[in-house]
Amino acid sequence: MPVTGRVAWWGTAFLRGLLSPDEYVDAVLSEATTHVFGGPAGPRSLLEATAAVRQAGATGFGAAFPAPGDPSGLAGPPDFTMAATDAGEALVALGVRTEPGIGWVPAQVGRAVEWTPYDARRRMPPDLGDADRTVRRALLETANELARLDVARWRPEVADALHDLRDGAPVVAPPGVPPRAVDLARRALHLQEVVDLALDDDGAAVSAGEIAARRAVLVPLGTAARHALTAACSPDGWPEG
Repeated sequence: MPVTGRVAWWGTAFLRGLLSPDEYVDAVLSEATTHVFGGPAGPRSLLEATAAVRQAGATGFGAAFPAPGDPSGLAGPPDFTMAATDAGEALVALGVRTEPGIGWVPAQVGRAVEWTPYDARRRMPPDLGDADRTVRRALLETANELARLDVARWRPEVADALHDLRDGAPVVAPPGVPPRAVDLARRALHLQEVVDLALDDDGAAVSAGEIAARRAVLVPLGTAARHALTAACSPDGWPEG
């Protein structure tokens, strides 16, 4: 799970009183040695930065996984969107009482994660059900098209992975995350790995046209997977109850 997804899930659980501070920090750290947050107040720890957004009224964190030309999960302003797109991920504090709101963008520096704060506009909550339906439809269309392009010949492992979504590492979630969001996140992460594998090289492609055809099929699946992960890691779009 990307770092923003971990903070979105575990930070939201912490803000809702479902986790202790130690549980929150241990879950987010993963393989990083520390998280450092910049800003006018100077460097702060994960807990200090989370306490600051709690004081601003935050009730959770929503993740976004934008790409060039596709700022899904973000509403600006431009400097925040550009930084988030360059990083490929960002967080938005949910429920903040002030305008503009608060956004964070991570950067891996050695084994540490450095976060830069940005003003963030209120976004439209992603819809978990819509994202689930979209990724299922994209998977079916991609599998059919890749069968037509004979994916089993040039990447048999891709063909196998596309037809077995039980593959992939299990995703551990804190209390409060709906099982549907956990399952969607697992499938989205798995599909992102499959797309990355399939696009890693041109396999047995023999022409520029064939390469372009494969990319035209795979890129939309990668986009649907990113949108699905955004929805799975966005408490503002989870169903009530």
